[in-house]
Amino acid sequence: SVSRLIRKLTVMVRKWTPEINKVYTIDRYSFFQVLEGSGGIQVDFKNYYNWQNKAIYLEKGQYIKFMSDNFLVRQIEFPDEILSRNDDVRVLFKHLVSLGYINFTECEECVRQLSDTTTSESSSTLIDISSHQWYVQDPFRANKEEYQVIFDLKEVIDQHYSESLSSSELTSLASTSGYETQTLVKDKIGLTVKALYSRKKLVESQKEVAFTDKNIQEIAYDMGYSDPSYFGRFFRNNTGKTPAQFRQDFDYINRDMFTQNITELLRTHHMEHRQLGFYADKMNLSVKALSRKVKDKTNTSLGQLIRLEVIHTAKKMLSQGASVKDISIHLGFEEPNHFSSFFKHYTGHTPGDFRNKKSQT
Repeated sequence: SVSRLIRKLTVMVRKWTPEINKVYTIDRYSFFQVLEGSGGIQVDFKNYYNWQNKAIYLEKGQYIKFMSDNFLVRQIEFPDEILSRNDDVRVLFKHLVSLGYINFTECEECVRQLSDTTTSESSSTLIDISSHQWYVQDPFRANKEEYQVIFDLKEVIDQHYSESLSSSELTSLASTSGYETQTLVKDKIGLTVKALYSRKKLVESQKEVAFTDKNIQEIAYDMGYSDPSYFGRFFRNNTGKTPAQFRQDFDYINRDMFTQNITELLRTHHMEHRQLGFYADKMNLSVKALSRKVKDKTNTSLGQLIRLEVIHTAKKMLSQGASVKDISIHLGFEEPNHFSSFFKHYTGHTPGDFRNKKSQT
């Protein structure tokens, strides 16, 4: 099993507080659990706000960025051998279309493994439990053999994304075990092989543009494009920006303070102010300009960010035993039933159901 392998190898475990908007490149296969904090995280240019109660696995070469300064994170780093010696583990680290995760609320064994101080030995058991839980969650409604075919293709795409290969050439390089790989991928993932290939090529292009000082022509050639102009069109069609604009807006070196400023405002005022105009005044911008900038920087709306802060505070207070009445007053709702309706609409659970579920984990 993976457990026996990892016990013989070095596993790094730490709790730490990340800097806001700093890009943390993943050098070793890693598990992340957010223990405290609110706000968004970014992984490979995608923003996520629904990370609570989830275990996130990232592979080497990815990056993670925390768009708030109040996160406390548990990180476990695993040795390279875990991927080279067991195909089942790929489902944790090699994400297909979005961020992969293990849902803690559905995995009592995961919670038990992390309830005390994590050791290298318990970490080895955690990864066995997590891979089992991933198959239980079954996000793409496939059987285990079908998943292995899909991840065989993912391996090929990861190895050959900088080349110009057709879908049939990619599938011929994968071990299909008698499956019609292109049909299987489209049926289960909802994307064609060509689309998966283009997505990988785009993400790696974005990293080259954002994190290096290479000129755009050099990046185009490195990504397998003989025509830099065609690469520029491909990049703009998929990101809405030219490579030069993308490099400037990502602000890898200076870390634009806008996200931090709006996050701090939301954290301070979300309990009494939910009108967009209030935040626009604080930022000395029109509502339209602020909304556009928030969308550009965080890939979500200002209204959604406000609601996320309200929900986060509500969940924290429910977990601490506060009554629905006290929470509704604290968060500025006119009536407790207004708060209850709001909470259920955006979480899918009543406040009571959420509290009961948390008490059982």
